[in-house]
Amino acid sequence: MCLAVPGRVLDIEERDGTRMANVDFGGVVKEVCLEYLPDLQVGEYAIVHVGFALQRLDEESARQTLELFTTLGMLQEEFGDPWELAAEAGGAPRPAEDQAAQEAQQ
Repeated sequence: MCLAVPGRVLDIEERDGTRMANVDFGGVVKEVCLEYLPDLQVGEYAIVHVGFALQRLDEESARQTLELFTTLGMLQEEFGDPWELAAEAGGAPRPAEDQAAQEAQQ
């Protein structure tokens, strides 16, 4: 699944003539292109889809949406480690579960 996720702009820089930003999605930071929102500023929120900021969003709406996505596990699905997600889908225990199981055996 590919979501449009709200994120907060942490910093902005121009790279090869393109406005780029580091954006925080509830603890996960990704690089995002700001060309569709040229006046977006540090500290503001935007809805981001496949690496492009598409629409400005107010802070309260962004926080509510991030909380809902977190509750539903959608942020982990969208931003989680692809190797870990594939292993989990194949029935392998998560690394934390491996460690807990090893400690329980000792």
